[in-house]
Amino acid sequence: MGMSLTPAQQEIREAVLKICARFGDDYWLAKDREGGFPHDFHRALADAGWLGIAMPEAYGGAGLGITEAAVMMQAIAESGAAFSGASALHMNIFGLNPVVVFGTEEQKRRFLPPLIAGREKACFAVTEPDAGLDTTRLKTRAVRDGNRYLVTGQKIWISTAQIADRVLLLARTTPVENVKKATEGLSLFYAALDRHYVEAREIDKMGRKAVDSNQVFFDGLPVPVEDRIGEEGRGFEYILHGMNPERILIAAEAIGTGRAALERAVRYAKERVVFRRPIGQNQAIQHPLAKCWMALEAANLMVLKAAQLYDAGQPCGIEANTAKYLGAEAGFEACETAVLVHGGMGYAKEYHVERLLREIMIARIAPVSRELILCNVAEKALGLPKSY
Repeated sequence: MGMSLTPAQQEIREAVLKICARFGDDYWLAKDREGGFPHDFHRALADAGWLGIAMPEAYGGAGLGITEAAVMMQAIAESGAAFSGASALHMNIFGLNPVVVFGTEEQKRRFLPPLIAGREKACFAVTEPDAGLDTTRLKTRAVRDGNRYLVTGQKIWISTAQIADRVLLLARTTPVENVKKATEGLSLFYAALDRHYVEAREIDKMGRKAVDSNQVFFDGLPVPVEDRIGEEGRGFEYILHGMNPERILIAAEAIGTGRAALERAVRYAKERVVFRRPIGQNQAIQHPLAKCWMALEAANLMVLKAAQLYDAGQPCGIEANTAKYLGAEAGFEACETAVLVHGGMGYAKEYHVERLLREIMIARIAPVSRELILCNVAEKALGLPKSY
């Protein structure tokens, strides 16, 4: 198992960074202030063929692995785009994995090429206000009505619902009281977002204004049976196939964001002169920055391990969760340290590190909390009793 990038992976990193260089700090500062989806950024990556990096070649993708996808997403975040840039593409990389694995040939040919080419955008709708991470208790219903389903319910924290064309949606098709296990009776759909039946209310939030987060209300949304992925009632099983890749990618993006903050802090420490010497000459500045570098590098090793295990078809749940935890913590420490190194100017938007600090919080919260990861690792890696 390699702990460094191959020449091909290094080429991916450099090519992606070259595109991102066209969208510098001023671009993302404007998006942070004004909002609005970064369509031109999305289009630039689509035109270069990167949206399908982990999709099968038969449908227009590059046919590469999650390792290469993590390299790409880390480079995007590291460029200074942080989670605003990464989240604009995130769903493309892992989101339709259930379609790739469980979809019919007709569904793959219908759904994947438009997403890869950037002609369509998708969102992922699982989380609900009253269910949180207890997915088996979600209340959104999909009731069979002839050759279609009618979907009614509410989802929350749904990214890109304002601009998405389709939604990968998990809904209950059999009431929980009528199934043997709570994980049964949930079905997965890749549905057109018909705004006559769907309302998306944007949530005004702390950061990442360029990529909308929403409460989404479904009022009898008709979904053709041919848009159901796999068998009815097995949707929970299907979405599990996307969870480990998502954790790996979030970890890579957090590390990239941390590296972006660290690079800016180091640059400032070299340039800022106080008492006739650069502040970076002081160990009180040097040591925290050195610790951040070490933590980011260590977390990145776990990202590579988890991604390579996933690509090899081996179990990687513990490693993916650990990568997400370590990446988020190292990224946060780097962003916080960068603000502190800048002193008062770290609070100023023109130096960009305060934006990175606000955006890195995403990785500590979503898609799973730090505390639940610790519970999972305690149970799965250490063999301790399940605590939840």
